[in-house]
Amino acid sequence: MKINANLFAIALAAAMSCNLQAVAADTPFPQKQKISKKAKKPKTTVDEAVFIQSLMDKMTLREKIGQLSQYVGRDLLTGPKSETLSDSLLQEGMIGSVLNIAGVKQLRALQERNMKVSRLKIPILFAFDIIHGYKTIFPTPLAESCSWDLELMYSTAKAAAMEASAAGIHWTFAPMVDIARDPRWGRIVEGAGEDTFLGCKIAEARVKGFQWNLWQPDALMACAKHFAAYGAPQAGRDYAPVDMSMSTLAETYLPPYKACVDAGVQTFMSAFNDINGIPATGSKWLLTDLLRDRWGFKGFVVSDWNAVVQLKTQGVASDDAGAAVMALNAGLDMDMTDGLYNAHIARAVEQGKVSMAVIDASVKRILTAKFRLGLFEDPYRFLDEKREQTTVKSPELMELARDAARKSMVLLKNEGDVLPLSKSVRRIALIGPLANDQNELMGSWKARGEAEDVVTVLQGLKNKLGNSATITYARGCDWSKPDKAGFAEAVKAAGEADVVIAVMGEKALFSGESRSRAYLNLPGVQEELLAALRQTGKKVVTVLMNGRPLALPKVVASSDAILEAWFLGTQSGNALADVLFGDYNPSGKLTASFPYAEGQIPNYYNYKRSGRPGDMERSSTVRHIDLKNANLFPFGFGMSYTRYDYAPFSCSDTFDANGKLRVSVRVTNSGQHDGEETVQVYVADKVASMVRPVKELKGFKKVFIPKGKTVEVEIEIDANDIGFWTNEMKYVVEPGEFTIMVGPDSERLQKKDVTLTDTHFLTHGAH
Repeated sequence: MKINANLFAIALAAAMSCNLQAVAADTPFPQKQKISKKAKKPKTTVDEAVFIQSLMDKMTLREKIGQLSQYVGRDLLTGPKSETLSDSLLQEGMIGSVLNIAGVKQLRALQERNMKVSRLKIPILFAFDIIHGYKTIFPTPLAESCSWDLELMYSTAKAAAMEASAAGIHWTFAPMVDIARDPRWGRIVEGAGEDTFLGCKIAEARVKGFQWNLWQPDALMACAKHFAAYGAPQAGRDYAPVDMSMSTLAETYLPPYKACVDAGVQTFMSAFNDINGIPATGSKWLLTDLLRDRWGFKGFVVSDWNAVVQLKTQGVASDDAGAAVMALNAGLDMDMTDGLYNAHIARAVEQGKVSMAVIDASVKRILTAKFRLGLFEDPYRFLDEKREQTTVKSPELMELARDAARKSMVLLKNEGDVLPLSKSVRRIALIGPLANDQNELMGSWKARGEAEDVVTVLQGLKNKLGNSATITYARGCDWSKPDKAGFAEAVKAAGEADVVIAVMGEKALFSGESRSRAYLNLPGVQEELLAALRQTGKKVVTVLMNGRPLALPKVVASSDAILEAWFLGTQSGNALADVLFGDYNPSGKLTASFPYAEGQIPNYYNYKRSGRPGDMERSSTVRHIDLKNANLFPFGFGMSYTRYDYAPFSCSDTFDANGKLRVSVRVTNSGQHDGEETVQVYVADKVASMVRPVKELKGFKKVFIPKGKTVEVEIEIDANDIGFWTNEMKYVVEPGEFTIMVGPDSERLQKKDVTLTDTHFLTHGAH
């Protein structure tokens, strides 16, 4: 199809002046790659500005509004009215973007229709939820965060981008960077857990991974979501209101979004929730004053699904037109799915409720993204069937998926060193509803992942052991139904085995969007099945697959070993076999605390001090009278097949003149296995002008230590990172005494007091 010759000529000249580079021909999915410290900035030229202004001069008001409207692909391509509907919208230039269809053939067909019937031939922007892989499914983000391996998370995001862009996608709605302190919330599975410092590092890595070769057809535009504080809904119920102090908002929930801006993220998604009474989708303070004016974000903002029309349900707009006006004036550039901009904004302009300056600013942001993607030069630039066929599910991708799955697992219990299992074991009873399941192991948001590609636990064990062992599989029970009819078969298999591997957990869609849970034990009768297996007297190794922290006292009591595997994706079974049989020594550490019971929630590790702390005896104090003040498994916790001994750490008594403090500790691997250990550094402000947390993660380093060897680990603490935000949204670093804590998790820590004497170096924080 031909596009407008004048527009094409300008676009081609601009593209040439931008010196668009060919796709890199190096190793496509490196295991380790240095993460750039600075976001890759696209080159903006006069030609780009001239092209966009020239195009906007030709656009009608309706066509401009159309660029701000996003539609669901299936509504345009399927159903008896689809062709009439989409052609009508396309002819009027009313579709700026389409989401959630993928594949070169489908996307080419839609783009060709657009280029044929639309007046100005403005290409459509294609978006998709690429959360943890496209066809090759990597571990869910919460699982992968437990690797504490930033290079790995960069690599899997990069690989997902290469695979998805090969299917014609330009833009992903990821990463989700919401801090989540409540494991009842189902979408905790999509983020990096409960800690802000770690969450910022992971947000940066994932943005840079998706955008590794930004504007080229083997990368994606990333989208930071959900702006803002979506991970703090009341009672852990998805979409519920968020009510918190401004200092908590600024200190705990906003920094990961700012980290995305600093990493060069190109788009943001507004959240469903309100913050202190103002819905995020209609908040000018969030979307304009903070995001654009204070943080300097230059990209565009899209709503979440139907979030604009929901302003009416939230009670801040009386009708659809009012909701559209509120959102656009707040700074929401693109309306996802509900069509309210197309339906009402033109009339609002006539009535003086929306200015042309507001519309033009939003249109320019979206057209700029399309220009930089090269879509005006070639609308089909991402649509290469040969590349699609050779990129998806490649051997390199499979190896990366397996490595990511291994590194995401967390060993929670290993009584009597039952793990790793010996490869000389002869009889294995493999029990549980997830032991031979392909679909559930991908977790929620599986994009275009196909169950037939998933290696189950049963198949992974067979791949590992071949014919050397007899594996007896019995499902035993369902995920959630009360039926115990399968218990007898499972117990019989266990009684005849040398060891029992019980694969228990949640269905994939027990976590994810709109999947909040009030009870966090294993669903159904799984805990009863575990107890019955324990009664056989055989060693029970429990493998957990779930999308959130669970309350596991009964599981702990019924298991000799517990391996938290989360949802590991395509290579689940092979990776699990690697860990269970010692070909990989587990190195994961929890990024979200596991409670004893739901009544402890919120149960995050970095709670603020109280005047009556919970360690006081025989006194009214911060406590539950029926449960101790502790998590079952704390933040940062994770066991290994080896033992790491920490020598006393060293650091100076004061921060240096540049506000730096170098912490050094010698760690010895005194066990019988090589392994990786994540050394963690926490800081506590002893006296401050506001109540401060008992401890906060402020540094970490993951290091490989061969058995019998000692390594010296150095971690630098920056005084700019140990300040706090006031309720006036001002960042302060106050001189005084701080406690430095070093150890393998947030509880087992050495301590030393140091002094910060000056703050002349202060850069006034990130936002």
